[in-house]
Parts: sequence; C-alpha cells; structure tokens
Amino acid sequence: MSLRAILGGSGRVKKATKKSGAKRSSPSSSTWASSLPRRKPGLQRGKSSAGDEDDEDDLFDDKLDDYGLVKALATDMNLRDTSQAILYIRTHMFSPIPERASGMNSTKTVEVLNYRKRLPPIVTIPHVQALLSSPSAVEREIADLARAGFIRKVVVPSRGNIGETVVLAADFEQMIHDSTSLDRGTKDSLVTFLKENAGVQVLKPDALRPSEIDQLFRAGFLTAHHSGAIHYGNSSHTMNLYSRPEDKVTLTSIDNISRQPTGSLGAVGGEGVVHRSGGSGAGSLGMSWLDTGATELRLAVPGNGTFLKLLSSALDHLVSLLGKSRFREAPETVLRDRWDGGIAKEEARYAAKRSRGEFAGILPGQTRKWRQFYGLSFDWVLQEAVGSGLVEVFETRSVGRGIRAV
Repeated sequence: MSLRAILGGSGRVKKATKKSGAKRSSPSSSTWASSLPRRKPGLQRGKSSAGDEDDEDDLFDDKLDDYGLVKALATDMNLRDTSQAILYIRTHMFSPIPERASGMNSTKTVEVLNYRKRLPPIVTIPHVQALLSSPSAVEREIADLARAGFIRKVVVPSRGNIGETVVLAADFEQMIHDSTSLDRGTKDSLVTFLKENAGVQVLKPDALRPSEIDQLFRAGFLTAHHSGAIHYGNSSHTMNLYSRPEDKVTLTSIDNISRQPTGSLGAVGGEGVVHRSGGSGAGSLGMSWLDTGATELRLAVPGNGTFLKLLSSALDHLVSLLGKSRFREAPETVLRDRWDGGIAKEEARYAAKRSRGEFAGILPGQTRKWRQFYGLSFDWVLQEAVGSGLVEVFETRSVGRGIRAV
C-alpha cells in the first residue's frame, strides 16, 4: 500500500465552507456577542444618572404659583404685642437636642449648651416686625416701651438692620449684677443712671466717673463710636461686606492716624487700639477717648458680637440654599429639609430601618445646622431673613408656602 493511501489524500490545508443553515441553527460565540450594543457600561450609567438629575431639576423647572405674600409669620395667636414677641423669639431660637441618635458625643453636647448659654438675651427689631402684622405699630410700641424703661434699645452702628436690637430692661440689669468685671460701685452707678435716664442710648463723657467708664468698656457694656464716620451698613443686610477700619472701629480713624508723627504711639492707633477695634483683649483703653469731642459713648450688650456673627452666617447660608433652585425659590418644606440637612426623621419607616440596622439618613450632629449653627431653628432663621428683607414668603395653594430670595 502506498504512503498516500495511508495518509488519506492530499496534505493541503483546505478552508471549511460555511453553510447558511448551520449558521442559523448553531450560532457561534461571535454571533451573540455581536448582538450586544457596542457601548461602554460606564457611559450608560452616567447617562442614566444625568437623567435622574434632570428629573430632580424638573421639580423647580417652573416658577411657583404666587397668590400673595404672607403678612405675618407668627403661628401662635397669643402674640399680640412686642413684649410677648420678644419672649417668643428667645424661647424658639434653638431646636432641642435629640435624646437619641444625635450624632454628638458628650463633649459636643456640652459645647452646644455652653454656647447657647453665653449668648445675650437680645432680639433684633426686624425679627419682631416679621412676627407681627404691622411693622410701624411695632416701631411705635418699641419707642413707648423704651421711654417707659421696660426695654432697652441697643444699636450697633454699621451693621445694617440686624444691628438694631432690643433687650428687656430686667435682663440687662441682671447682666450688670452678674458681671464679674465690674465692682459694686460701678454696678450701682450704671443701674442708677439707666433708671434715671430711660430710653437713653448715648452717654455723655461726664455721665460717669472715668474709672467706671473704663470698667464698663472692659466688661462690654459701653462702646465708643466716632460720630463723624460714614456708615455703609445699609449696603448689605448681612455682614458680607465689612466696613473700612475707620467705620468699623470707633476711635481708630485712618484720617487721625495719618496726621500723627511717624514712630509715635498714635501712628499705630494709640493706646488700647485692639480693644477699641472690637477685640476682647485686655489692652488698656486708658482715657484716650477724651482726645476728640466727636466720640460718643453707646450702651452695649456683652456678647452682641457673637450673636451678630451667628446671625449673619445663618442668613447667608439660608440664601445660599435658595440659590440651588433655578428661580431662587422653593417650597417651605423643601427649604426646611435642606436646612436640617436631610436627617433621619421620626417616622415609622425610618424607625423600622434603624431597628434593622439599615441606613436611614445622616445624624443631626453631622449636619451644618449643629456643627456650625449649634441647632439654630429653621423657623427662627426664616423670620430673621424676612424681617431683614432677604426673602419673601408667599402662598402657593398647591405645595404650601413658598420662599423666594429677594
């Protein structure tokens, strides 16, 4: 038998012929792979997520229906006068600390409570006007109560609307008695002067003894203001735009400094410049406030700067939350949820998730409301914003009340 017969024919390699019937009956691996869309999975997911964002933006794609502004924000029908409104504002300033799942340890909780305790018992006048229906009537009533000695009106120059505050006379007198920076004689002199001069905001240099005035400066019950300064407080409702040094400070005027000899103490602001510029240092103020007759002594409340700093930052944050919407407006419920930070609510479904150990939203202590604003209430900040003219509250008749940035 020949070798060709043993090998079984020619040794050439022949290509296999494809049959259409076999292709349809037994699809190969390349056939089912070719039927898949030639797109990357990442791009597909990105497109779907972008669609979800568009769905969220569609909620605010159209402007809310406006059926008129809300005249008064007070929900308590017992608020009829200014004194009741002052007590109501002070009581509802902060939200209560959650008893469970607060997200704050004991150190943070003590810090929040101490911060609230250090704040002075003052209320801004625009806040009172926002609660009651007639701002002009509130202004007249505040003037009458100040003349009667029931309240004290304290104005911080160059701070705009939020710098006009009121405090109950009894609370202000209690702060004087509780101060550890004043001796007994200075306390009695100031209390006697305030009782004899109800409604006064500016003191004359000879109203008290120089040593008593120096103690009141250090304790924060008096500030010196240069009456010739130009005020820029009305240019902004908040303290975003800080005043120039000669406006923000009281006695340290750049015009006065420029006329001082080079190398002298007056060329750097004089004695006690840090204290006069609003600092809390223990630098001696001395009697340098007698150097100019254009300086007036104003009553002040210790801790007012801390209060104004908290208030201004809270108002800025509230307006920035409205800026996330297309038309800078949102329903009150949506804005409240943004202020609270989307925390886990006390509902049955959230409680069930927590019982199973599932995620049910972030804890309150992890939100800016508690980390930066120490639990400042949304309603309180909203009332301040309305009184300062930063936002408007209107009726929509469909989604409750709407809030619009001015």
